[in-house]
Amino acid sequence: MNETVTAILLGIVEGLTEFIPVSSTGHLILATELFGYDAAEWAMFNVVIQLGAILAVVYQYWGTFWNAGLGVLKLEAEGLRFARNLILAFLPSAVLGLAFKDYIDIMLGSPSIVAWALIVGGVAILAIERVAKPNGEESVADLPLKQVIGVGLAQCLAMIPGVSRSGATIMGALAMGVNRKTAAEFSFFLAVPTMLGATTLELATKYEELSSASGAVGWDEIAIGFVVSFIVALVVIRAFVTYVSRHGFAPFAWYRIVVGALAVWLFAL
Repeated sequence: MNETVTAILLGIVEGLTEFIPVSSTGHLILATELFGYDAAEWAMFNVVIQLGAILAVVYQYWGTFWNAGLGVLKLEAEGLRFARNLILAFLPSAVLGLAFKDYIDIMLGSPSIVAWALIVGGVAILAIERVAKPNGEESVADLPLKQVIGVGLAQCLAMIPGVSRSGATIMGALAMGVNRKTAAEFSFFLAVPTMLGATTLELATKYEELSSASGAVGWDEIAIGFVVSFIVALVVIRAFVTYVSRHGFAPFAWYRIVVGALAVWLFAL
C-alpha cells in the first residue's frame, strides 16, 4: 500500500479511537495485521501521531487548561484542585508503567490479547452502564480524592492493549458515581499528561531503534499522520461528549464485542 495512503488511514484510526472507549492502541495493532504493513517501519510514526491527538484536547479545552494554570499561579482553590486531581490520577499509571514497561511491550505484540480485551471490555461497559448511578453534575476540580484515585487506578488497566485508556477511565469514573459528561472530560484531560509521559518515555528509551526502523517512512508521512490525527480527534472530541450525555456508551460496547469477535475468528484461521 502507498505510504501516504497508509499514513492517512493510520491517522484516521488514531484520531477516531484515541478518546472513545474502543482502544486506539488495539486498533493500530489490528491495523498492522489488516493493512499488512511492516509495524517496525511505522513504529516512530505510531508514537508521534499520538501527539496530534493530544494537541486536539489542548486546543478544544484551551480555556480550561489556561484558567487552571492561572489558578495555580494565583493559588486559587479551583485551579489547585484541578491540578491536584490530574496529578493524583496520573501517578498510578506513571509508576506502574515504568515498573512493568518490558511486560507491556511484550503484550503490544499480541493481536490475540487485543481481540479478547476488546470483547471483555465491551461486556464490562454494558455491565457498568446498567448499574452505574451518577451523583449529579460536577466539575473535574470538584471530584473528591476517592474518585480521583479510583480513576487513576482504573487507567492502569489500559496497559493491557485493547482495554482502552479512555474506556478504563470513563467506566471507572461512572462506576464511582461520576456523571457521563464529567467522566468523559476527565478522561480527555487525563490523556494529556498520560500520553505525553508515555510518548516521551518511548522516544527517550527507543529513539535510535525507532528512528532507524523508520526506513521507508519519512517525516512527510509522519507530518500527514499527525495532522490527520489532530483533525479527526478534534471532531471526535466535540461530538463524543454530546453523544454519550444523551445516549450512553452501549453502542461502543457492542462495537468492541463485534470487532473483538471478528478478530478472534480471523486470527484463528
